[in-house]
Amino acid sequence: MTQTDFFTLLPAILLTLWACALLLVDVFTPGAHKGRTAFLAALGLAFTLGVTFLQPGEYTGFNGMVVRDGFANFLISLFLLTGLLGVAVAYGYLRRMGIERGEYYSLMLFSIVGMMLMAQATDLLVIFIALELLSIPLYVLAAFAYPNTASEEAGLKYFLLGAFSTGFVVYGIALTFGATGATSIAAIVAATAAGVANKALLLSGAALILVGLGFKTALVPFHMWTPDVYQGAPTSVTAFMAAGAKAAGFAALIRVFSSAFPALAADLTPILWALAALTMILGNLVAIAQSDIKRMLAYSSIAQAGYILMAFVAFGSDLARPVAISAALFYLVAYTVSSFGAWGVVISLEKEQGKDLQIADYAGLGKKFPWLAAAMTLFMLSFTGLPPTIGLIGKLYLFRAALQGGLYWLAIIGVVTSLISAFYYLRVVLTMYMKDGQPDVARETWLTATIVFSALATVIISLFPAPLFDWASRALLMVMK
Repeated sequence: MTQTDFFTLLPAILLTLWACALLLVDVFTPGAHKGRTAFLAALGLAFTLGVTFLQPGEYTGFNGMVVRDGFANFLISLFLLTGLLGVAVAYGYLRRMGIERGEYYSLMLFSIVGMMLMAQATDLLVIFIALELLSIPLYVLAAFAYPNTASEEAGLKYFLLGAFSTGFVVYGIALTFGATGATSIAAIVAATAAGVANKALLLSGAALILVGLGFKTALVPFHMWTPDVYQGAPTSVTAFMAAGAKAAGFAALIRVFSSAFPALAADLTPILWALAALTMILGNLVAIAQSDIKRMLAYSSIAQAGYILMAFVAFGSDLARPVAISAALFYLVAYTVSSFGAWGVVISLEKEQGKDLQIADYAGLGKKFPWLAAAMTLFMLSFTGLPPTIGLIGKLYLFRAALQGGLYWLAIIGVVTSLISAFYYLRVVLTMYMKDGQPDVARETWLTATIVFSALATVIISLFPAPLFDWASRALLMVMK
């Protein structure tokens, strides 16, 4: 390993070593003090985040298989923030549910390492390895509440469907290699530009890779696992999965399709257009029928993936592509902040695994816990795209990118489905303020801090979005320069 290789993967190396050390520490930690591993995990994430900020710049390592460019640094920071919030919401929840075990946090750290590699990979084989490293710990975490049958079922479903989707990615990589003789993104671009690539094989490979990444980002019709897994998994795992796994999937999708396959834009744009439209429509319409808050937020997560994809549909346009990437990155931050806040409120009301998760259970929250109801209202407004929230600014950027790409009808679908989403998001608000009930909430310091942080970020970033969007705009792909 050269010095350049080391610096390219420094954040991932640090976090991997920390996760391994955490496993050893957990062995010697008494059962009554397993919560200490949460503090150590948060310390490792914060330290890695600090190193990421203090060591900016661009690096290419391992013969061009991984990079650290602005795009990777932006997403690495987001994944580490996701990890910190994931630890915060899990700390009290695991203890309250009687499932506090130290390996939870090590599994989370290993999954974050996979997410980071997804953002850094410039070779399809590395993307496959990163996808597995991201997914396997999540399969275990989804079933972490054993012997709870719902959690075990969620883990099994996620594992089976995840393994099935991985097969599509592997087959897609094989076809791409057959078409170009390479798995490196740069070599694929060179082969395509030289006219030596077999276009039919290349298009087939790109389509299969899209299927695999569509599963990870929960695009329709590859979303089938999402509601059941989100509902059955421990809620702290669901919160981490909803934000982190989705962002990692889009990281790989953006990297691969904007860099390796722009020559296929004319063929893939109609497919991406249909996927984005179907995802927005189905996600929002089915969410209306849900009475369980976790299933409602699961379908909401599906719909949000459609909005992010909408901006990226015209990825072959040199004019729209940089704007689309910036808009997608900004909205990933907006969704992560609002999502963790909303899941934090859900966790605060959940007294037993799988209990107190009906929307009707939120009746009276506005009177008994007004600050918590106000925070949940902000998160619901942000998902809808209403002021004064970061969700409004994020959707404006997404719609602008779609319009610059000439996707007028898709933008219209996005606006109409956003209006539809107001029905089920505001139904939660109506239940909290207009119906009587006696809800009880968990008073946990880390959980409260997460909700307060998310609420403040949801409002403050909406008032001053320029710094974040400028950072996202500078996070261009190295191969685009």
